[in-house]
Amino acid sequence: MDRAELSTEQVLKRDIPWETYMTTKLISGTGLQLLRRYDNRAESVRAQLLDDDGPAYVQVFVNILRDIFKEETVEYVLALIDEMLTANLKRARLFHDRSLANEDTYEPFLRLLWKGNWFIQEKSCKILALIVSARPKTQDGVVANGENSKKKGTTINDVLKELVEWLCTQLKKPSHPTCGIPTAINCLASLLKEPVVRSSFVQADGVKLLIPLITPASTQQSIQLLYETCLCVWLLSYYEPAIEYLATSRALPRLVDVVRSSTKEKVVRVVVLTFRNLLSKGTFGAQMVDLGLPQIVQSLKAQAWSDEDLLEALNHLEDGLKDNIKKLSSFDKYKQEVLLGHLDWSPMHKDPLFWRDNVSCFEENDFQVLRVLITIMETSSDPRALAVACFDLSQFIQHHPAGRVIVNDLKAKERVMKLMNHDSAEVTKNALLCIQRLFLGAKYASFLQA
Repeated sequence: MDRAELSTEQVLKRDIPWETYMTTKLISGTGLQLLRRYDNRAESVRAQLLDDDGPAYVQVFVNILRDIFKEETVEYVLALIDEMLTANLKRARLFHDRSLANEDTYEPFLRLLWKGNWFIQEKSCKILALIVSARPKTQDGVVANGENSKKKGTTINDVLKELVEWLCTQLKKPSHPTCGIPTAINCLASLLKEPVVRSSFVQADGVKLLIPLITPASTQQSIQLLYETCLCVWLLSYYEPAIEYLATSRALPRLVDVVRSSTKEKVVRVVVLTFRNLLSKGTFGAQMVDLGLPQIVQSLKAQAWSDEDLLEALNHLEDGLKDNIKKLSSFDKYKQEVLLGHLDWSPMHKDPLFWRDNVSCFEENDFQVLRVLITIMETSSDPRALAVACFDLSQFIQHHPAGRVIVNDLKAKERVMKLMNHDSAEVTKNALLCIQRLFLGAKYASFLQA
């Protein structure tokens, strides 16, 4: 059988020769006694043993993973721990018992993340995430089990950084074709509450690995992956360095696509809560307006949601977006649209007053907006964006006293000429208008206004 497809149940059907390991001194006599009492017993019996002597069992399991390298045995012990924690998550606290203060309970799992087959990697990741999350909190912050008393132990920061490195590796190049990414995202969704994990994840350039996963989903499995990915983004929306990265990525348009098309309440809730966090940060509010979020929020409010947090967040978001619309001048909105590459026939493009009042604003930052329009003509594959870019360039030529000279200096003519052969009639029509304005000037081409 392919070891990547092993299940905990299958692994636990094995018969492990514990006596042989005692003979070769890989486990102690006490360890053997504990294993004989525990192995192949009913769940109720095991539960009682763990209640009575949990830390001793944890120590035996950790020692086996540290000292024994036979794959079948390693898989078996990981399956025992997985089963033990799945039955009762509070048992993760046993790994932090005072009696284990001098044991490095993290090291074997960290090593197995990189050395084992998929079954071993996945179980080690899951177990590590659970025991890290269960560590005791202190007034000064958070400490690992026995961190202060271990001379050469693995500190909690070491553990979290190495775990983040493994998770990012899974997102880039999964060890398992269908389980690698969901496992990594599931683990991140529980760990990104940790400040060290957030900073390590951003430093490892992990945020960009989440963006492609923010995409509308249909199957149950893909909806869960989408939800957990959005949960990661929501957790990152509390962390300034991550917000800076999100601002320069395609995260916001993708989140808007998700919330526009999703009917799953938990997905909509976590995305709306993310929008609420980002609304006041940088240019996010303006981008949300440009992406049509006010209309989407109206539509969402009209639906019957049972979650009061979602309804409250929608109301908060609606009010915040209204404030943003009031604050934004028409040129700010136009600039956002161009810089994001989201060109569409919004009313300002064909409003003569907009061009007359704002044409001098195009001179800002060495004609930055004009340069981006010209770049869109060269790089965009969206016919609508190309048509609007050509039209806007023609409007600039018409309304700016030096429009023709500036556009020619920016080498736009060749790019517009190429678009006259475009497959889209909308593109060719507006490219022709732009070229006529370039050659004829505003005075003689004013009758060509579309």
